[in-house]
Amino acid sequence: MRRFAAEAVGTALLVATVVGSGIMGERLSGGNDALALLGNTIATGAILVVLVLGLGPVSGAHFNPAVTLVMAQRREFPWGDAAPYVAAQVAGGIAGTVLAHAMFDLPLLQLGVKARWGVSQWLAEAVAAFGLIGTILTAARARPDALPWAVGLYITAGYWFTASTSFANPAVTIARALTDSFSGIDPAHVPPFAAAQVAGALAGAATFGWILGPRQQSR
Repeated sequence: MRRFAAEAVGTALLVATVVGSGIMGERLSGGNDALALLGNTIATGAILVVLVLGLGPVSGAHFNPAVTLVMAQRREFPWGDAAPYVAAQVAGGIAGTVLAHAMFDLPLLQLGVKARWGVSQWLAEAVAAFGLIGTILTAARARPDALPWAVGLYITAGYWFTASTSFANPAVTIARALTDSFSGIDPAHVPPFAAAQVAGALAGAATFGWILGPRQQSR
């Protein structure tokens, strides 16, 4: 239960940071979207480092159904725990959105209206998830102690090099569909986003798994 709670609380804090920093950035940027995105980026990358450092030893700090799926597919995580992990991540993500709205005195649940649709957006999400899985697998093999920093830095970069601002996480995508703020997404646009994320994650697992090879043969 502590592992499931860690996934729920960690995802809640991650989403609260994404949504909350988006609201704060939008309010303080004076209409400058680049400045708002920069504030959103720094906060998200920073909280990921903190959460993976603190909760990694408890639950593995997935906070992401795509990561859980890949770890189970690689037999580094029990399939029997996958569904409870995903449920905890989704529930935690929604709680994080509610928490962010409460802190900024907004209606607790809203529907996103920001359009994030089209082949370029789906490709961007596939690339974002592909790179995230690659970051996790390569850092875990080469420098496990640096994994939290690698994940935080990758997402920081992903905010700016992907057209979609690198959601790379189905649970976070669902949670962001419940906010009509800077970081929101139209709920109707969630399914292809999530599908692209899962496809990118599985492609990343296959590609980087082959590049790294069996653990005993790595140098």
